[in-house]
Amino acid sequence: MTVKGELSTSEVRRTQHPSHAQMPATPHGARPMTDHAATFHALHAGPEILILPNAWDAASAALMAGAGAKAVATSSAAVAWAQGFPDGDALPVSRLIAVTRDVVRVTNLPVTADIEGGYTDDLATLAETIRQVVGAGAVGINLEDGLRDPGVHARKITAAREAAEAEGVALYINARTDIYLRDLAQGEAALPETLRRAALYLDAGASGIFVPVPADEAVIGALADGIKAPLNIMLRPTTPPAQRLAALGVRRLSSATAPFRAAYGALVEALPGYLETGTFGSFAGRGQVPDLDTVFGGIQSWS
Repeated sequence: MTVKGELSTSEVRRTQHPSHAQMPATPHGARPMTDHAATFHALHAGPEILILPNAWDAASAALMAGAGAKAVATSSAAVAWAQGFPDGDALPVSRLIAVTRDVVRVTNLPVTADIEGGYTDDLATLAETIRQVVGAGAVGINLEDGLRDPGVHARKITAAREAAEAEGVALYINARTDIYLRDLAQGEAALPETLRRAALYLDAGASGIFVPVPADEAVIGALADGIKAPLNIMLRPTTPPAQRLAALGVRRLSSATAPFRAAYGALVEALPGYLETGTFGSFAGRGQVPDLDTVFGGIQSWS
């Protein structure tokens, strides 16, 4: 079946990305979902690496779009924390959908939602979540295996793919494997196990593979060589610069919680002085935020 932003199911599964051709604009100037889906796939095809900032609400997403991001992702941890929940499938799905819809509403860009492990291992329930996620306007997801059996995760990827196709959306499924993050394989065994899982997930319908933690160039290069799809790496203090990652074969870099930590770190730093003195100086010199009334007032028609 032909779906929005793709030519066939097999092309998604082999990551032969859709054309970057422009679609007609909607009456209000926003690009249609079909175009966003095709664009998001094409952004993973190179030659440049896709540098993705991870938002947690409408304001952070709008600032990222205004700074020149080509697409916006959500961070599961940052979204959960901003909503008052711990990371790790604890966020109510209704909150996930609300945040995703808000991010889509304020960014005329492709949006990909981190849905952790899908908040369930029940395939029918996951399919319903996928329908809601694409209904909110997202054209991509992250779906992580965590401590799950890889066979279970593969079936979930297939269920997500089928649910998105049924909605007519060429969903970019970024399958995350946590071998390195959770030390699920030790030493030299980590690389082949990651490659094994990557192949399994791609066969199940994933569009790309996300491997958090590795920062060693030799490991990153081996992952890029061994994974027959776009490789996503997570930003960490020791991560090589984006240009070097691109040379190693990486196609996507995610900021993860770094923007959230930077924003809230500044607040943590400023608050004690304010609470002690009650003066503006504690908040001064920390960067200027645009007039968000103007920003949001000008984009209401995108929804």
